[in-house]
Amino acid sequence: MEARMKNPAFVLPETMKGIQAVYQGINQGGAPGELLEIVALRTSQINGCGACVHAHVQNLKRSGESDERVGNVAAWREAPFYSDVERAALALTESVTRIADRSADAVPDDLWDEVADHFDERQLSAIILTISMTNFFNRINVTVKEPTGTSWA
Repeated sequence: MEARMKNPAFVLPETMKGIQAVYQGINQGGAPGELLEIVALRTSQINGCGACVHAHVQNLKRSGESDERVGNVAAWREAPFYSDVERAALALTESVTRIADRSADAVPDDLWDEVADHFDERQLSAIILTISMTNFFNRINVTVKEPTGTSWA
């Protein structure tokens, strides 16, 4: 697949300053990097962003994640490879990413309570921002048809 255009963040390079600042903040949140990558991978799977799925799989494999954990993120509810903490983050990921699919609260109170039991406010902020930024990148990449293997997300 050939991209329709250059990535908008490269066309308008001033935007990269803001993106980099958000990521610097995320990295200060204290959430484990592998968890943030798993959350980003699940977000990208839901949104069908091949470029981002590829990038997050590569990042997870470089960090030493097992093939079982990387390969079963889409089936995390059924797979035995994830902790309760990771399951809470993945449930939040799906809820936040699928906002348009809900007729009630985007993030139900019981889910929020479960996630808040596992993470402090800084970690939870990093997770929420990771989900949000991944959705942001997914929307850019699927719009411009970013080729797999070239994603900057």
